[in-house]
Amino acid sequence: MHKKPWDGRFSEKTDISVERFTSSIDIDKRLYVYDVQGSIAHCKMLAETSIISEEESSLLIQGLAKIQREIERGNFEFDDSLEDIHMHIETRLLQEVGKIAQKLHTARSRNDQVALDVRLYMRDEIKNIITDLISMKSSIVEIAKNNIDVIMPGYTHLQRAQPVLLAHHLMAYYEMFSRDLARFNECLKHTNVMPLGSAALAGTTFPIDRDYTAKLLDFPAVSANSIDAVADRDFIMEFLSAASICMVHFSRMSEEHILWSSSEFNFIGLPDSFATGSSIMPQKKNPDVPELVRGKTGRVFGNLISLLTIMKSLPLSYNRDMQEDKQPLFDTVDTLKACIYIYRKMLPKLEINKEKMLKAASFGYLNATDMADYLATRGLTFREAHTCVGEAISYALSMNKELHELSLEKLKSFSSLFSEDIFDFLTTKQMIDRRMSFGGTATANVMDAIKKAEKRLYYEKKVL
Repeated sequence: MHKKPWDGRFSEKTDISVERFTSSIDIDKRLYVYDVQGSIAHCKMLAETSIISEEESSLLIQGLAKIQREIERGNFEFDDSLEDIHMHIETRLLQEVGKIAQKLHTARSRNDQVALDVRLYMRDEIKNIITDLISMKSSIVEIAKNNIDVIMPGYTHLQRAQPVLLAHHLMAYYEMFSRDLARFNECLKHTNVMPLGSAALAGTTFPIDRDYTAKLLDFPAVSANSIDAVADRDFIMEFLSAASICMVHFSRMSEEHILWSSSEFNFIGLPDSFATGSSIMPQKKNPDVPELVRGKTGRVFGNLISLLTIMKSLPLSYNRDMQEDKQPLFDTVDTLKACIYIYRKMLPKLEINKEKMLKAASFGYLNATDMADYLATRGLTFREAHTCVGEAISYALSMNKELHELSLEKLKSFSSLFSEDIFDFLTTKQMIDRRMSFGGTATANVMDAIKKAEKRLYYEKKVL
C-alpha cells in the first residue's frame, strides 16, 4: 500500500475496499500524456518564477519524459491504491528523481490538474472529430456530385411527396453535419481555456505566472475565476450535447439506409463488405452497420444524461462526484469517432439504384402539387386549384391511373384552364428544374450548392 499525500491528517490507513471503490485509474490512465504535458509546463513555470531552480526543473522534466516513455512501452505498473493517473505519475517520479519530485505539486491541486488534463484531451479529440466530419462532408458532396442526375421521391410522413434530386437529399445531410461542425468549433473555444493555477478552489499564495503556463500549453485564454475553473464541466456537457445532436443526424441517415436497402425500397445496395448475413437464413443481407450506428445513438444520449444528472445539484466547487465525468466523455468520444469512421468508409461504396428511384418518383401522384401550381398560375386561387386537383386524383384513383395518364378532355372536366401543355408541365424532370427558389431541388440550384460546398470544404481543410 502506497503512502497517501493526505496521510498526515488520518490516524487509520485507507481500507482496501475504499481504494478499489474510489480508484479511477482504469478509466483515466488514458490521460497520461496530458498529465505529463501539463506537469512539464507547470514545472517550467515554477522555474520561470523562481519557485524552484532551473536545475530542479530540468531534473523533473527528464523524469516526467521517462515516465511517459515507460507508459507508452507498457512497462508501467498501475495500482488501485494510487487512485488516479496523477498520483501514479507523481509516485513514480518520486522513485525516479527522489524527494525533489515533491516540489512539483507546489501551487497546484489535483482539482485544477484534472481540469487541465481533460481540457487538453478534449482539445485534441474535438480537433480530430472536426477533421473527420470535414472528411465526412467531403464524401457526401462527392456522391451528390457524381449522382446529380438521379431523381428520387422526396418524403413527408414517410409517404411519397414530390420528386427531388438524390443529390439534393444528400446535401441535406451536408447541411446537418455543417451545423455539427459549427457546434464542435464553438465547443473547442469553450474547452480551450487554461484552468491550472486555480489550485483547489481559491488560487495560490505562490507568485505563479498563469499566462506563461497558458502560452506553453497553447491556450488562448486563462480561466477568470478559480472556483469556477475547478467546478466547471460545462465544456464537457456542451461536447456531449453536440455529440448527441451529431449522432441524431447519423441515426436518421442510418434509418434511411436501412429502409432504402430493403427489398420494399431497393433504392440502394449496401456493399457486401459492410453487411452481414444470417446464421439460419442463407439469403439474408443485413444492414448491421447502420443499425449499430442507430443503436449507439442511444448510448451517447445516455452519456449526456449521465453527466447532466451528476452535475445538476453539486454545490461549488469540486466534489468527488465529478470523477464520474470521464467514463461518459471517453465513451462518447470513442463512439462518435467510430461512427464517423465507419460511415466515411461505407458511403463511397453504396450502390445507387437510379432506375428504381426514378420509377418510384414517377408514380403515386407526386405531380399533384405541380398541377395545382399550373392552375394557380392561370387564374385560380391556390386553394381552389388544390380542391380541383384533389377531385382529379379521386377520379384517377378510381380508374387506377396517374394524373398525367388522364386525357386532356377529362382534365378539362375538372377545369377549363387545362390545355395541352399540362403534360409537359407534369414530367418529372420539369417538376425538378422548375423549383428554382433558393434552396430548392432544381438541378441548377443543387449544382450551385455543391460548388459552394466544395469551396467551403477547401477553406475548412486549409484552416485545420
